[in-house]
Amino acid sequence: MEHKRIERPGKQRDERVRRVRGSDAKGATTMHENRVFHFPGKARETRPAQGKGSVEAFHLAPHGWVPNNARLPVIVYRRALAPGAQDLARAFSERFEANGWPVRRFDGLFDYHHYHATAHEVLGVFAGTAELILGGPGGRVLRLRAGDALLLPAGTGHCLLSLAGGFRVAGGYPRGQQWDIRRGAPTPAELRIIQALPFPPTDPVDGEHGPLVEHWLAPA
Repeated sequence: MEHKRIERPGKQRDERVRRVRGSDAKGATTMHENRVFHFPGKARETRPAQGKGSVEAFHLAPHGWVPNNARLPVIVYRRALAPGAQDLARAFSERFEANGWPVRRFDGLFDYHHYHATAHEVLGVFAGTAELILGGPGGRVLRLRAGDALLLPAGTGHCLLSLAGGFRVAGGYPRGQQWDIRRGAPTPAELRIIQALPFPPTDPVDGEHGPLVEHWLAPA
């Protein structure tokens, strides 16, 4: 299916990409009950995904005003759930909820470059296909389709480039973390918060034995 490319991000937007009310307001992160979170420590080089060939993990370096995340890699789950055989929106919601990443929204994605400073984010694609740019302007182009999932550590730049087939995602976040929208460089204090932001000890897709355990938890 041919993708529809979005022209002039931030000005002309496909009507299927809906805004989230209050998205300009800064979010607040709750960090109590640390027993259910893991705090990242020293960074080390991420190893290639092992065992499960449908998983990709890669780091993104700081890029202009986009901080990305020096400690935690982006994780891409290819065919995290099999499309067509189930209600993907419900299936992603139940899976994320069970693993400590409850879904807060069922929606499209913003077609302008931004990042979240106060929350990590997992996206489960339950309809359509899309191309995203990760890492900020001129960054890495990633194609997603129904059944895929994407785990974005706080600070990771992302932007919708094109979409087709009624593209929609289920967006999940660690309990106690409220996502915000950032379109400018973080202050040194904000950058420290991004790098130290805790996360659940379970993978949003595969629970206790998923790639988060290997690529986020083990390197700490």
